Amino acid sequence: MTYKKIQLLCVLLYFCIASGCSDVVRLESPRLEMQEAPLGVSVPHPVFSWHLDSDRKGVEQNAYEIRVSPILEGLDSESSLVWNSGKVASDAMQAVYDGQALEQGTDYYWKVRAYTNEGTTAWSKAHRFSTAIGADRWQAEWIGEDRLSNPGENRDSLYTRLAARYLRKEFAGGQKDIRRAMLYISGLGAYEAYLNGERVSDDFLAPALTFYSKLVYYNTYDVTRLLHKGDNTLGVILGNGRYFWLRAQGKPIAGFGLPRLLARLEVEYEDGSRQAVVTDGSWKVTSKGPIIANNEYDGEEYDARKELPGWNRSGYDDTGWQPADVVSAPAGQLCAQPCPPIRVMERVRPVSITRIPSGKYLVDMGQNMVGRLNATFTARKDSVVTMRFSELLNPDSTLYVANLRSAKATDLFTAAADGKYTWRPAFVFHGFRYIELDGLTEMPAAKDLEVEVLYDDMATIGTFETDNRVINQVYSNAYWGIRGNYRNMPTDCPQRDERHGWMGDRTTGCWGESFIFENCLLYRKWLQDIECSQGDNGCISVVSPQYWYERADDITWSGAYIFAAEMMYRHFGDKSGIIKHYPSMKRWAELIIRQYVQDGVVIRDCFGDWCLPPESLELIFSKDPTRKPDGRILSTATFWHILHLLADFASLAGHPEDADGYLACASSLKEGLNRHLFNYETAQYGNNAVTGNLLPLYYGLVPEGYEQRVLNSIVEKTEVERNGHVSTGVVGIQYLMRCLTKYGRQDLAYKLATQETYPSWGYMAKRGATTIWELWNGDTAAPDMNSANHVMLLGDLVIWYYENLAGIKNAEGSTGFRHIEMKPCFPDGLGRVSATYRSVSGTIGSRWERDGDSLSWTVTIPANCSATLYLPVALHPEKPVLAEGIRGITSQEAYWQVELSSGTYHFGK
Repeated sequence: MTYKKIQLLCVLLYFCIASGCSDVVRLESPRLEMQEAPLGVSVPHPVFSWHLDSDRKGVEQNAYEIRVSPILEGLDSESSLVWNSGKVASDAMQAVYDGQALEQGTDYYWKVRAYTNEGTTAWSKAHRFSTAIGADRWQAEWIGEDRLSNPGENRDSLYTRLAARYLRKEFAGGQKDIRRAMLYISGLGAYEAYLNGERVSDDFLAPALTFYSKLVYYNTYDVTRLLHKGDNTLGVILGNGRYFWLRAQGKPIAGFGLPRLLARLEVEYEDGSRQAVVTDGSWKVTSKGPIIANNEYDGEEYDARKELPGWNRSGYDDTGWQPADVVSAPAGQLCAQPCPPIRVMERVRPVSITRIPSGKYLVDMGQNMVGRLNATFTARKDSVVTMRFSELLNPDSTLYVANLRSAKATDLFTAAADGKYTWRPAFVFHGFRYIELDGLTEMPAAKDLEVEVLYDDMATIGTFETDNRVINQVYSNAYWGIRGNYRNMPTDCPQRDERHGWMGDRTTGCWGESFIFENCLLYRKWLQDIECSQGDNGCISVVSPQYWYERADDITWSGAYIFAAEMMYRHFGDKSGIIKHYPSMKRWAELIIRQYVQDGVVIRDCFGDWCLPPESLELIFSKDPTRKPDGRILSTATFWHILHLLADFASLAGHPEDADGYLACASSLKEGLNRHLFNYETAQYGNNAVTGNLLPLYYGLVPEGYEQRVLNSIVEKTEVERNGHVSTGVVGIQYLMRCLTKYGRQDLAYKLATQETYPSWGYMAKRGATTIWELWNGDTAAPDMNSANHVMLLGDLVIWYYENLAGIKNAEGSTGFRHIEMKPCFPDGLGRVSATYRSVSGTIGSRWERDGDSLSWTVTIPANCSATLYLPVALHPEKPVLAEGIRGITSQEAYWQVELSSGTYHFGK
């Protein structure tokens, strides 16, 4: 090594020591409002977050420091900072902005570093965010084409129809250097925006849907790179989304009006001058373009003969277009979109393409999925290429579409000339495995057909695998089903004429989903939808947003409002849902207490244990009363738990005085439930249906000393009468797996998880399902309700996978997995589990292998976190050795209880 290199190394070492900078602890994933570089942040006090990573054991944060500046270079200049937190003594990996008031429509930059027992981390790289604009800054008008002007268009038939609107505005930019250009835009129901012929973003069906009479979102984009000196053109295509009526007969879906656009383009030049281009009557509009119809249920129709070459570029001749109509603003409040958009998240090719007897081509994607087809094909002039979609096939290989109900699920493309085309719809998606193509001149190759999988942009944060084929397939089915039912809200199904945010599907489901996907922002947005659906008396719609008017006052379904907020707080450390919506939750709880609590029992229940497995494979709903629990048990037990959660929420939201009232009511419900609905002689609730016994047992409502007998009734029904099969519906399945495991019957839970005969998750998979069915007998029941892509029957299965098989559980009282409980049940017959979970506090890992009584188990605990690990004495007879990172070992009945600090550890052989 040369002398100069030695000198340089010494200088670097000196600065590292002087600054306390540690290379063994890394600060990872710095975010603001759980996003890396969000644009259009509307909260005045956003939350910063990060986590730590290190190969060392026992790493603990003891302080942090954050700097924020409107100037990138100003982060190291005290005079340029709008906030310098200073060194804050804390182990929290979140911080709330507490600096100068953030100005609207402004860029800010920030960085963070952490102080730990292993030294100080390097500063994170600088991250940008921008703030939203206020109503006074828009100075724009809503515009559109305020009429139905094409043949067949209507808003009042079963199959509503409307062409897309094309809007454009040419404007002269300055000849000066551009420093920054920001586009603020809302196009309802959905839009694609272009600047000088290039897409502004790859967002799909933007902005995020809402119930538009209450709330309207706009998006914020940095378009600096797309803006030219001199002439520029802003172009927008407006699709119908859910602003225009999807359905107007049968069970109508709320509609709000004709599509409309609001936009403001702000340009800042290097010399400090500014320019704004806004929507007004000077824009041009036409509905005579190639998208002649678009409807989420029915599909998109595209006529290439009507294409408008160059319409979104300067110099286009728009003399045949009309001046845009200035239209009324939507009734809802205009707000910056708080959640990520829908995007293409994966691309999939077909597994087979065959020509069927009709001469059409059948495409099998090999997997039920949600997205749009991006197809390259040849067609003749004026011919129509028909693309039909379905989840299932008839025995003759034709598409099974009966379960789509009135949804056509068909895209049409009309060719302008003989030749090759590449096309994908702009404003529709489909739920499908199979595609039927007609009107092509030749068979397409697999490389010509690509499905773009679409759902809300979020990371996959969980992995899970075992040595059991059934469990692995069901997990895959859950993965595809969950993400296929994310559409700015958690939906019930993605394929038929429904696709709504049914709340009962997600009461417990949201917890399991959060192990696989980083879904916190989606659920944060959905909580706002739920509050927007609330009536003056406190009632909330069980379909939110309320496109169907369903106000049921049902506890087990409406309770998703509270359970989702709890999930966000416990799993992601995000208490914003609790704080923001607590007054609304309180009004709902007061309504239930006022109207439906009588003599210690909640008397209101609308849906019962929805979709429990019927006694006949042809039925949708069971006709056997012995299978159906008393709805009062479900409502009373669930509301008892909700009241306890609200008591906790009251303190978090700054209203601790409310807690005693909730707890007093809960106490009366426990007493009333057992007085009215528990048979002390038989130790059974109601008619002894499994779900009726499950909820009181799981929540701890069973009178002391009767727990084992209640469990025996559940086991007798499940193991003996149902021969080791599920006998619960949507409500009971949320508790079944965890309750059995909690009370020592993990063997029965494992049998249910691996069962392959009806009714079971394995039965669905064995019958060819690649997602989760709506019904346990979805392959034989009438098509009214046999969606092949639902997630409500998952219940607590995914939670059980991670918490009870892998042993990755957020410990009681912990938020964000700062303390982890690792207590797998190690069921007989299961030889291996490997799982990871990238929590907000870092990546947790658990991998174990079992061969008889021999166990090998490796776990990883993130930096600045800890864990309590339960090692079965039967599988590890010798007391573990106290070593680095292990804080303590105690004997707890059948377990060695091991207290771990951060790091990777191995136990067993």
